[in-house]
Amino acid sequence: MEMDRIPRTPTSAYSTDSSQSALEPPCFPRSPSQMSVASEADSMAPLGTAGAFKCDIMVKFLRQRQMEKLWSNSDFEEGVVLKRAKNDFICQPTKLLFTQHGLFEQIGRLNVKVAMTVNTDVIQSFLQTSQLPYVPYLDSLRIQVLPDITYLSDCKKHHFAAFIRDLGLLVVWHNDPEQIISRAEQIEQHLVSLLWKDENIVVRGAPPSKTPSINLVEKVDTGSEEEGRRYDDKPRKTLLYQSILMSFVAILVVLTIGLGWRKVAIEVKTDHSYLRLILAIVIFPQIWLGWFFFQTLVNGISQVVGPVNQMDSNSRSFSGVRSRRLETDTLPHVTVQCPVYKEGLWGVIDPTMVSIREAISTYEMQGGSVNIFVNDDGMQLLSVDQVKERREYYEEHNIGWVARPKHNPSPNVQDGEKAFIRPGKFKKASNMNYAMNISARIEDGLARVSRHETWSQQDEDNAYRDMLGQVLKEDQGRTWADGDVRIGDYILIIDSDTRVPADCFLDMVSEMEASPQVAIVQYSSGVMNVTSSFFENGITFFTNLVYTAIQFAVANGDIAPFVGHNAILRWSALQDIAYMDDNDDEDSAKNGLAVEKYWAETTVSEDFDMALRLQSKGYDLRFSTYFGPEGFQEGVSLTVYDELARWEKYAYGCSELIFNPLRYWATKGPITPLFRRFLLSNMSLMAKITIMSYIGTYYAIASAWILTVMNYFLIGWFNGYLDHYYVDSFKIYFSIVIVFQALGTVSLAVLRYVSQSTRPIPP
Repeated sequence: MEMDRIPRTPTSAYSTDSSQSALEPPCFPRSPSQMSVASEADSMAPLGTAGAFKCDIMVKFLRQRQMEKLWSNSDFEEGVVLKRAKNDFICQPTKLLFTQHGLFEQIGRLNVKVAMTVNTDVIQSFLQTSQLPYVPYLDSLRIQVLPDITYLSDCKKHHFAAFIRDLGLLVVWHNDPEQIISRAEQIEQHLVSLLWKDENIVVRGAPPSKTPSINLVEKVDTGSEEEGRRYDDKPRKTLLYQSILMSFVAILVVLTIGLGWRKVAIEVKTDHSYLRLILAIVIFPQIWLGWFFFQTLVNGISQVVGPVNQMDSNSRSFSGVRSRRLETDTLPHVTVQCPVYKEGLWGVIDPTMVSIREAISTYEMQGGSVNIFVNDDGMQLLSVDQVKERREYYEEHNIGWVARPKHNPSPNVQDGEKAFIRPGKFKKASNMNYAMNISARIEDGLARVSRHETWSQQDEDNAYRDMLGQVLKEDQGRTWADGDVRIGDYILIIDSDTRVPADCFLDMVSEMEASPQVAIVQYSSGVMNVTSSFFENGITFFTNLVYTAIQFAVANGDIAPFVGHNAILRWSALQDIAYMDDNDDEDSAKNGLAVEKYWAETTVSEDFDMALRLQSKGYDLRFSTYFGPEGFQEGVSLTVYDELARWEKYAYGCSELIFNPLRYWATKGPITPLFRRFLLSNMSLMAKITIMSYIGTYYAIASAWILTVMNYFLIGWFNGYLDHYYVDSFKIYFSIVIVFQALGTVSLAVLRYVSQSTRPIPP
């Protein structure tokens, strides 16, 4: 068989929008160690002679395999298209080049690595009988059916296949040319099973006609138990277990303080000296710093002897079981928001995007849609080559992004620099606000667009591109942005080093749709280990312990936490609590600062502020664990310095949450407005107490060295003269070891064993 000679085609201005995904859903690498350098080389490296030769050989080989399997009838719309470099495609047979709006042009606009047509009697027979706009696929997934080839460039790319109804063929694409044959075979085999086995389809009565026609519809998913999924749609109750446990903690705290003051009373009666009554000033600090100790004691005992069924059920603030999946052809649109800074593109960001694209592929094949929205705060700080690399990467993988100017409060006017302030200490909140404000301005502009009766998706896309260009023009070059930056019904917020479950979006939106009063669902996270070091394993154990404790507390009825990532947010709720910052004025708005705020920029505890404002508005927060430890994953500190920096950030956030800076105490008082709002909010008293006890742990740790040094001198200088109210350090140390190390370890093992969430002793 003689192959057509392959000419080098001129580059064309196709819209770049590729992905590294595949069907069923595609298998993506889950960690940086599993990433292939091919992904970087395919999109970024210049095409040399050797690269062009390999592509020529591969496209000829795929065309030969296509002919061997009788997948082609030599029509003008059949063949193989391979991407050689950016905007550079080759094909077999070469006659595809000359078909206007044909396969070659559509694949170029779709911008995938490799595509192939499959034309068999099975496919033609199915398309002649089925009237569905999709083909039911494995595990309740679906593959799209397009009216003709011209719809291919605007199809759902993460299906990685499409049936063309008028031509009676299948188009399959893939990011790996070596895997496309097996994918095509898999789809064809499934199609035969779909037509042959009646358990995969339901044949409903179709109107009689000369040509028999059947209507294939998916079965309602009733086999979720066999697939390892459980659903619970029962009304959710408010549990009071945690309130009962907190009452026991309060009894212990009062009893302990009372025993100490019993000794003080005896001493006063004996020597009639009332000077020791000055010890009353330490009662509140004792309660605040010691509450968490007694809370750990009570929770530990409860984990050993108390009920644990609540950890595998649903309540108002906890989800241990999935909500019933939505059964509709129109699923909500989800936006994945990922704030980044100067993290490595290929070592950090790309593995996260690979994980996200796998989940997107699954959701799109279930009927939904997702866009990725990166808030790149480091783009305008990188070198020219790095900026080019990132922009090409975002363009190649259909990632919308926004980048704001660098922090420049004192610009050099002679060099043409303009002042720009990035508010906040760590600047994550102001980064997200800036990007979301760009999206909101685009939406405001689109709302003013007059749409005629024949308005199409292409018209909408053109209007969006025009409005994005107008917004960027208004910012006079300060803002960089491209891609789809519109925000959908829900926002999944992640960090740059996150891994997400392959099938998570449908469960997320199903729960949010079933609970309209819920604004945030926070998901528990496992740990993504990248080394096998002793320190990382220790931090992994500690992180898992923390999430287990949170799971137990929230399942008992405690308030759900929001940690700022690995959570899905209701966009309408965020818009409902948006506010105008009093520190912003017209000049700041003209300088490009977002005036309408969603995240608090004046505190590093923007997640706590968000949760507080949502609950004050009447929304609920929820904590979910049904994805398990292998679902959402996040990185942990690899060195002691990273861990110390993390704890310093948390401690700073807690202090900033409660206290104003010392220089403002004379004018604004010591307590922040946010903390006063927290104390006066409609949260339950139990929730306020548990949050306060958590904050107190940082001050307890911080006071350790002060109290240790003080104890050293007091015992050394005044041994035998100290008041009996004073407890020496060894008794405190012994109590801490018994409660945290002994009881904490045993109760964790028992809880994990009883709840069967994991083995009590990690391997």
